[in-house]
Amino acid sequence: MGLSAATPTPDTPQPSAGLPARRSALGILGAVLRKQRRLDEAFAADGRFAALSARDRAFAHNLVATTLRRLGQIDALLGEFVQRIPSGKAAAVMDVLRLGATQLLFLETPAHAAVDATVRLAEAAGFKNQTGFVNAVLRRIAREGARMIAAQDAARLNTPDWLWQSWTAAYGADVCRAIAAAHLIEPPLDLTVKSDADGWAARLDGVVLPTGTVRRTHGGLITELPGFADGAWWVQDAGAALPARVLLAALGGGAGKSVIDLCAAPGGKTAQLAAAGARVRAVERSERRLTLVGDTLRRVGLTAELVAADARAWRPAAPADAILLDAPCTATGTIRRHPDAPWRKQPQDVAEQARGQAELLEAAAAMLGPSGVLVYAVCSLQPEEGPQRIAAFLAAHENLARLPIAPDEIGIDADFVTAEGDLRTLPCHWPERGGIDGFYVARLRLRAA
Repeated sequence: MGLSAATPTPDTPQPSAGLPARRSALGILGAVLRKQRRLDEAFAADGRFAALSARDRAFAHNLVATTLRRLGQIDALLGEFVQRIPSGKAAAVMDVLRLGATQLLFLETPAHAAVDATVRLAEAAGFKNQTGFVNAVLRRIAREGARMIAAQDAARLNTPDWLWQSWTAAYGADVCRAIAAAHLIEPPLDLTVKSDADGWAARLDGVVLPTGTVRRTHGGLITELPGFADGAWWVQDAGAALPARVLLAALGGGAGKSVIDLCAAPGGKTAQLAAAGARVRAVERSERRLTLVGDTLRRVGLTAELVAADARAWRPAAPADAILLDAPCTATGTIRRHPDAPWRKQPQDVAEQARGQAELLEAAAAMLGPSGVLVYAVCSLQPEEGPQRIAAFLAAHENLARLPIAPDEIGIDADFVTAEGDLRTLPCHWPERGGIDGFYVARLRLRAA
């Protein structure tokens, strides 16, 4: 659903934050790269981050996110300057250098401040014997780095080989490059409003996208924006809002319809369905993540039945008019907002997720009532999780048929719809509007008996 409501997003994160912010950033970067923690979870679990001022939290967040977004470039550059990586525990000093390089090359921190602060960070982090090494490398980067970065192929270096090859095969070389380039741009803040999108866009200094999402290009603390305390809106990328819109279009608005939202956390789609008047059951396996759904609903003044259960085994007491299955996936379509994803995922993750998606589709189909609608969505760019998954599912279920999506139903461009009638957004779509997360959405209907 994009940035959480607790994420600080000031207009200009200041590079003058002190050592505590950098210590927090170092711990979080290490948690992502060395322990394979999700970035949002690493921020939430870091006590140092929670203790920072709003200004310093914004700096630490921007420092880590930018480092991950540009990690391929940074590591290629460091490879030119570091002939022998320290061994053992000292190997983590490379994370210190990554943060220092980010400040010098991408955050426009004055060279003397970036070098001095990073050397102090190395000492505070227990790398006192490496401070001379850190100082020497960063001074070389300060002198030579900008020229070297300008000569790099940024899109290619910041995309792992397996993803580049996959996207080239699926979409062609030019589109693959456009996707990778889109990942390097900080995404705007997208909001779904309960009502009066035009009015809230004016109050929030934003614009209304053709799909109805309110997009705000400026920063600011989310919790201090107009309408947050009143529960008028919730944070949700324009792409993430489309699956529920696709479902509601098939139901003619959804008022009074029984809808099951499977894998519901963090709750944006549940809120969309409830705001449309549907009777929603939100099913989520993780009780901790289910609390996020409840928190979102309470803040925006909406209700749904919350069910803590594994959707593969759970069954409703009565069939539903519609099922929304936003299935767990590799999330390669959300790299703009989750720059940690490319560095945590591996090719084998695609096959593993596809198996789980097949099981969830089987369960979802068993919950449908007569002529019921099933919407399947993934925020993945991988064909194995999208069109290939639906093709295999339909081949095994003659009682289900594709219900094609029309662009004018939900305000999308014609090229967002595939030849089969499914929805496919790419991060490089809508560049003039600030982009959109990559989603695949297929809409199916149970054939009449």
